Amino acid sequence: MTDRHLVDVHILLVRGREVLLSRRRSADEFDGLWHLPAGKLEAGESATAGAVREAYEEVGVVIDPADLRHVHTAHVVGSGREARLGVFFEALRWRGEPINREPDKSYGLQWFPLDALPDDSIIGYPAAGLRGYLSGVTYSERGWSRR
Repeated sequence: MTDRHLVDVHILLVRGREVLLSRRRSADEFDGLWHLPAGKLEAGESATAGAVREAYEEVGVVIDPADLRHVHTAHVVGSGREARLGVFFEALRWRGEPINREPDKSYGLQWFPLDALPDDSIIGYPAAGLRGYLSGVTYSERGWSRR
């Protein structure tokens, strides 16, 4: 039984009708797949503070926490990883032009039209958040057995 849940924050940078994705560089099955800028909360950190920090660390943009809008939460388990709660925020405004600040974790960044996402090459977890954003559904579950 899982005795804890991680909390991840995901940031949707939407420009017009495009969203920024990062192509993951890793030694696992997700290498080369697309993902939103995201990361785990640190001890004592609020979800909005974590989203602001991760956006700056990963893509170099500065976001005021007041400019984050909650768009989706996903409760996820599976793939041999710890259960997690993913909180997805849309950044309504930000300062700076996104750049790849973590080349050891990302091959690069790319803007994708929201109506032409690379569905077959986005990691399922952030894809659930993107679907929620596009449909207005604010909660989803992935990997839990149905009883």
